[in-house]
Amino acid sequence: MIIRRFKPEDADKVSALIINTLREVNIKDYSKEYIENLILRMQPDDILQRAEGTHFYVVCDEERMIGCGAIGPYWDKMDESCFFNIFVLPEFQGEGIGRMIMETLEKDELFLRAKRIEVPASITATPFYLKLGYTYKNGIHTPDEEGLLRLEKHK
Repeated sequence: MIIRRFKPEDADKVSALIINTLREVNIKDYSKEYIENLILRMQPDDILQRAEGTHFYVVCDEERMIGCGAIGPYWDKMDESCFFNIFVLPEFQGEGIGRMIMETLEKDELFLRAKRIEVPASITATPFYLKLGYTYKNGIHTPDEEGLLRLEKHK
């Protein structure tokens, strides 16, 4: 298993990985309509666009794409960053892949320069981030209008 930077030719596989995970895992916490609307914004062209403005990583088990995650600047601020698109295929969850992605992101220059990191977390992923030391932004424990919980870590 290796983790490496995203390449444009990864877009189809990353899109499929995210869509698969949303439909199999996140559907437990969200309506089918919510998931299908989110999938419309996770197509290969959307992934390519996201990768242009972030440091995007993929995890591969030989030729199979099994995880991904990105870090980018938070609203162009030099001292704040944000995580995006952290997903692991359902059959690989609980095997340390998510932790490996997070460790890689936390070694990235965009993490190291930041004083604050924000995570727009799904209901599904929130316990994972809490275990890693992220806390609720402004103490708010309920999803926002996008259906996400805002978590953060100050350094």
